[in-house]
Amino acid sequence: MSLGKILVVDDDKNICELLRLYLEKEGYSVILSNDGEEAIVKFNALKPDLVLLDIMLPGLDGWQVCREIRKKSNTPIIMLTAKGETFDKVLGLELGADDYVVKPFDTKEIVARIKAVLRRMGQAANENEVKEVHYENLVINMTRYEMKVGGKVVDAPPKELELLFHLASNPNRVYTRDQLLDEVWGFEYYGDSRTIDVHVKRLREKLEGASDKWALKTVWGVGYKFEATEVEE
Repeated sequence: MSLGKILVVDDDKNICELLRLYLEKEGYSVILSNDGEEAIVKFNALKPDLVLLDIMLPGLDGWQVCREIRKKSNTPIIMLTAKGETFDKVLGLELGADDYVVKPFDTKEIVARIKAVLRRMGQAANENEVKEVHYENLVINMTRYEMKVGGKVVDAPPKELELLFHLASNPNRVYTRDQLLDEVWGFEYYGDSRTIDVHVKRLREKLEGASDKWALKTVWGVGYKFEATEVEE
């Protein structure tokens, strides 16, 4: 019995075959793609449970593929990067990647990351309660990945919604940037934590003027909190 379908996207065919060998040994079904456009076609047709996505691809690069997938799906994406620069990691997180691995990698690490991401997704899917929070002029529903401000649906990338939901579910609690990266992105993150600042800035623009009973607040020298004077039941 297959543990799930993994779409591996890398222009290096040797890496693809190596990953196929190890992942199939672990019990996964594996789909291979060597360029970005083909990856999107296979993603749409075969509905994988997770995508291992290289950044440097012919045609559409990994950033573009990640962006296209995120327009229509919350399927987990683990980015593969040979660069390892902070900018790559931050951009991947901002586009909605769930994890990243820097080449050269250990195949055991890849398998461990895949299991961890799929386990988190499974735990979220098995929660029986409706994942929704309400405040004046604000509703965040994570079952539908939808945010309403003043009764109107406002478009927001998945990670923005997840960040806001996490903060709003714990009103008046202060989180450091590192805590938010760990608890929202779900993995230990090394490097520049400015991705949190970028997400908060974008959220503030979308929430501006919605209510004077709650706000995304900066706690200088510490991090952020969702400050609320009253919580709607």
